[in-house]
Amino acid sequence: MTAPFDYFIVFAEMRTGSNFLETNLNALEGVACHGEAFNPHFIAYPNRAELLGFTQERRDADPEGLLRAIREAPGELAGFRYFHDHDPRVLNPALDDPRCAKIILTRNPLDSYVSWKIVQATGQWKLTNLNRRKEAKARFDAEEFAGHVEALQDFQVLLLNRLQISGQTAFYLAYEDLQSLEVMNGLARWLGVSSRLETLDQSLKRQNPSPVIAKVANPDEMTEALSGLDRFNLTRTPNFEPRRGAGVPTYVAGARTPLLYMPVKGGPEAEVQAWLAALDGVSPDALEVRMTQKHLRQWKRKHPGHRSFTVLRHPVARAHHVFCTRILSTGPGSFAQIRETLRKRFKLPIPKGGPGPSYTRAAHREAFCAFLEFVRMNLAGQTPIRVDGAWGTQVQTLSGFGDLALPDHVLREDELQDALGWMLGRMGVAEMPMIEPVSDEAPHALTDIYDAELEALVADIYQRDYVMFGFGPWGQAA
Repeated sequence: MTAPFDYFIVFAEMRTGSNFLETNLNALEGVACHGEAFNPHFIAYPNRAELLGFTQERRDADPEGLLRAIREAPGELAGFRYFHDHDPRVLNPALDDPRCAKIILTRNPLDSYVSWKIVQATGQWKLTNLNRRKEAKARFDAEEFAGHVEALQDFQVLLLNRLQISGQTAFYLAYEDLQSLEVMNGLARWLGVSSRLETLDQSLKRQNPSPVIAKVANPDEMTEALSGLDRFNLTRTPNFEPRRGAGVPTYVAGARTPLLYMPVKGGPEAEVQAWLAALDGVSPDALEVRMTQKHLRQWKRKHPGHRSFTVLRHPVARAHHVFCTRILSTGPGSFAQIRETLRKRFKLPIPKGGPGPSYTRAAHREAFCAFLEFVRMNLAGQTPIRVDGAWGTQVQTLSGFGDLALPDHVLREDELQDALGWMLGRMGVAEMPMIEPVSDEAPHALTDIYDAELEALVADIYQRDYVMFGFGPWGQAA
């Protein structure tokens, strides 16, 4: 009898039990799960040098080559674990291949988020000896959690729709199913494997068995933040959730004025939020944020005559802002893991501990140009790192807004004060505060390194934004 599958992929996320699932899969005779084979920051496992003859460098240059090696591994059914931010170049080949078994592992997103926050505090990813268990409480961050849920749901809906379109099915596992010997042996049967488990692996211990509310340091704040969420949507992953490409949790609504700001990442987000707060004479904390689609609909019904807007930033200024705040900096909001990978794997010439006195203007320009070359490859799908919205095209962001509702007004940063005044005038608002100018990025301002060569490089990378929005050279009117 022909085996139903040539290889398998486990779709999971951090803190969903994927290590435990892998351990039990590897306990089946003739099955080999090769860890996070396409994690952009390591190959298979941290500190692993190679997998099936592929170094990390060779894998990054030829990801489908490693995929073939896994599929063709002799004498066993091989597979790997894949998270939503792993190398996107192998996702389509695996999803389109009916000979690839799809195992989809999910967990209540609140549980996985709290578990992840505890790991951040303890540094303990696995527990095999209860005597070495480290304890800590998570601090719940409502905005961070909203982003966590959005990313999980986006990816689960993508998987669901792709499988529907191709007429395939997957083996779905919830976190709780991992403790069922019968379910695990059912998975073996579905994979076409003849061996069965006599018992589940006992080497890995559950690290935080207490109720979720007991595992956070600010339970009252968490309860309040979650009280407005649609609890059925929150726990329905991976069922028929609507796509969340619109990024609703990032929207910001005025405290009294019926204005809705739909941010483009990498734009003047902090400045516009401060302006919205000043417009109503409140602190930025009083603005309505972290909305769900349900909340957004309710807000619109309660505010007839509302207006929504977004703000475009010139691609040169936006790329420089993202580079300085997300990649060059090591402070809050920086992409620490991506930063380290860019330094090690892409040889991005930035200081390990952040810029110091020896980081000159010339060094800054060189590093920024190197980052732009990474962005060029990343947007072309040639790197194992996710295409983050902070450096993705603004055209694509506005297209995502359209999944729900496009903004009423698309404004431009260089003419923002006049544009906001015109918009408020149409709403009958006569007076408005000045919007604070964007401060120069540290440690070197864009004006210190900008020239025609840099403009041409950015224009080539962000050609879609230049063409669709009519951008001219930075510092000149579009």
